[in-house]
Amino acid sequence: MLEPYRKEFNSRYSAAQYAALLSRLERDTRAAIEFRVCETPCFLSSEMVEEMASTGKELTQQLLNNPAYMQAAEDAVPAAYRVPGVSRHPHFMTVDFGLVRDESGKLRPKLVELQAFPSIFGYQDVLGRAYIETYGLDSKLNWLLGGHDDTSYWELLRRVIVGDHATENVVLMEIQPERQKTRPDFSVYEDRLGVKTVDIAKVRKEGSKLLYARDGRWIQIERIFNRAIVDELERKSVDLPFDYRDDLEVEWAGHPNWYFKISKFSLPYLHHEAVPQAIFLDDWFAGRVGTGFPQERAQVLLKPLYSFAGKGIQFGPSDRELASIPEMDRHLYLMQERVNFEAVVETPYGLTQAEIRMMYVWPDGGVLEPVVSLARLGRGLMMGVDHNRNQEWVGGSAVLFPQV
Repeated sequence: MLEPYRKEFNSRYSAAQYAALLSRLERDTRAAIEFRVCETPCFLSSEMVEEMASTGKELTQQLLNNPAYMQAAEDAVPAAYRVPGVSRHPHFMTVDFGLVRDESGKLRPKLVELQAFPSIFGYQDVLGRAYIETYGLDSKLNWLLGGHDDTSYWELLRRVIVGDHATENVVLMEIQPERQKTRPDFSVYEDRLGVKTVDIAKVRKEGSKLLYARDGRWIQIERIFNRAIVDELERKSVDLPFDYRDDLEVEWAGHPNWYFKISKFSLPYLHHEAVPQAIFLDDWFAGRVGTGFPQERAQVLLKPLYSFAGKGIQFGPSDRELASIPEMDRHLYLMQERVNFEAVVETPYGLTQAEIRMMYVWPDGGVLEPVVSLARLGRGLMMGVDHNRNQEWVGGSAVLFPQV
C-alpha cells in the first residue's frame, strides 16, 4: 500500500515483536484477546483515509435527509423493539469499505455496509498506539482522525457516552459481557471513562427506573452505552428484566432504534458511485430489478439485514436456497451486487485484501465526525476475524497514515 512504510515494515518484522504486541494488548486492555490480531497495521495515504471518511459521512447524511427513507426505516423497526425517546440522530456510525480499481487503475473505496451502532472505539485507540510503539514505527504516523489527539479523542467519547451524568450512573450494557470477544474494548472504557460494564439480563427494574449492582449497592442507571444486539438477544433467548417498549427514566448513548434504521436496510436507497447495487429479496422475487443489476448469480450476495460478523451471508445463492426463505421473511434479506476487492497489502503470504471501517461519533448538539478506523485483513471470501483464524498476516488491524 503506502510506501516506504510497507516495505520497511515487512523487512524489519519479527515474530518476537508480534508476541510483544499481543502481550501489550492483553496488558493494556486487562483481557485476553480471543480474536486474531493481524501481524501488521494497514498503511494508507492521508488522501485515501480522507476519501473514505468523507464518503461515509456523505452517505449517512444522504439517508437522514431523505424523508421517504426515514419513514421506511422507522417502519422497519420491529414492534417488540421500539424503544421510546429515540434521538434525533445516531450517536455512532460505522461505514465499511473495500478497495477497488477504477477505470484509470486508481484505488477507490467501495461500500460494503453501514450501521448506526458503536464499534470498538476503545480497543482501536489502544491498538493503533501499540503498533507504533511496539514496532518502533515512524512517530509521524497516526490512527486518530479529524486532527484528534489522545486528550481530545477521549473528551469527545466522554461527551457522547457519559454526557452530563456522574460516571456511576452510566453503564455499558451488553449480553453476557464476560463471554464477548469484544471484552477488551469494554475494559478500555472502564479505565478511561470509569463506566461499569453490566449484563443486560442482570439489571433490576423498579417502576420506571433501571438499576445495577455495584459494590454491594443498587445504583440507578441514568444513561446506557448500548452494546446489546437484538438478533443475539433473540438467538440466545435472553430473559430480560424489562421490556424495550417500557417508558424508562434512562438516556441511550446509541439509541437501539438506530440499529434498525441505518443498516444493510439502507443500501437500496443510496445513490453514490461508491455504493454497489442492492435490492430487497421480496422485490427481487416480484421482478422489481434495475437494469444494471447483475444477471449472473455468481455475482450476487444474499445478506440478512440484521446480523453481525458476516453471519448468514451466502455467495451466489441458488434458486432453491432463495425459495427456501419464507415469503413473509423475504423483506428481511438483501440481494446485493458482489464486488471484487483488490488484494493490495503485500505480506509474506502474498497480496492480501483489506476492509476498512470508518468510525464516527455524533454528540448531542454537535456534528457527525470520523474519529478512528479499523482494518480487517483477509485472504478468503469473508473478511471478519472469525473467518481468518487459521492463517497468518490476517485479522483485526489498525489503519495508520501520515499526519498532514
